[in-house]
Amino acid sequence: MAKKDDDKNYKVIAENRRARYDYAIEDDIECGIVLEGSEVKSLREGGANVAESYAAVEGSELWLVNAYIAPYAQAKTFGHEERRRRKLLVSKREMSKLWNATAREGYTLVPLVMYFNHRGMVKLKIGVGKGKKTEDKRAATAKRDWQRQKARLLKEHG
Repeated sequence: MAKKDDDKNYKVIAENRRARYDYAIEDDIECGIVLEGSEVKSLREGGANVAESYAAVEGSELWLVNAYIAPYAQAKTFGHEERRRRKLLVSKREMSKLWNATAREGYTLVPLVMYFNHRGMVKLKIGVGKGKKTEDKRAATAKRDWQRQKARLLKEHG
């Protein structure tokens, strides 16, 4: 990715912070998303949520299900449905890779972050992940707490 100075248009719209806690993400893929005009306007204002959504492979197409994009107030007649299914754009090779990953037991496609790239296009990063068990989540929490405590101790005594 280019430097932040070069990316004047780069802006994170929505992030799924619980994804890395709930899932062991093995791989991630950037994909485009088919949107209507009022949806893009709403995203520019920052009204989106991908936390409860997921991606699904159906036939030879990839869909984003249950993602929320807030209604755009100025689009009265030509508005959009907030939680409609939106088509995701990936290459055929990536599609076959995603289809093989979800065909395996326990793997799912989790949206990680929705953002405007450096060209101003809306992109969605989806991760191929497997759900974590409760004990795995506890171990991750303990490791994170230890890292914080270690950094605090090094700061005090270093």
